[in-house]
Amino acid sequence: MKIGDKVSVLDEDITGEVIAILGDVVTITDMDGFELQYAEKELVTNNLDDLKYDIIPHNISEVISEKQTKKKTNFKKVKSKVRNLPPMEVDLHIHHLIPKSKGLNNFEILNIQLEEAKRQLNFAISKKIQRIVFIHGVGEGVLRIELEFLFKRYENLKFYDADYQKYGIGATEVYIFQNKNA
Repeated sequence: MKIGDKVSVLDEDITGEVIAILGDVVTITDMDGFELQYAEKELVTNNLDDLKYDIIPHNISEVISEKQTKKKTNFKKVKSKVRNLPPMEVDLHIHHLIPKSKGLNNFEILNIQLEEAKRQLNFAISKKIQRIVFIHGVGEGVLRIELEFLFKRYENLKFYDADYQKYGIGATEVYIFQNKNA
């Protein structure tokens, strides 16, 4: 990146021109003439001159032979009936987890629910179960927020609202990406 480059700001609808660079901090002027400062990693250059287009290959027969050679794939094809298995369901309502909840405060109940969710999630990962539905209920949303915080600590999963017709709005489905090498 250099002075005079046209840039766009990542995650914002701002474009401008670089007017100063001091270490990692880049100063730009936007379309309205305001000077703004950003870290260099927050900017993307828009200069088409810097992009090198090499659309026409020099040796077409070489490209065709590359395309015709089959590449080996190191993964097994998942059978549709395995992929469409119903998800594992974990009901986190406290009366399903312990026989008597009388005398417990909200913090203790929340910790019991979170420990059960963590235990079930680790079980599913170890047994290579790909889909789990955590039924947490509606309530004030504290358990749901804590579950999302827990799920974000795992790299190999994504989570989203479960099937509304079956569970309503009080459930979250987790999809676990299984390790191909294991």
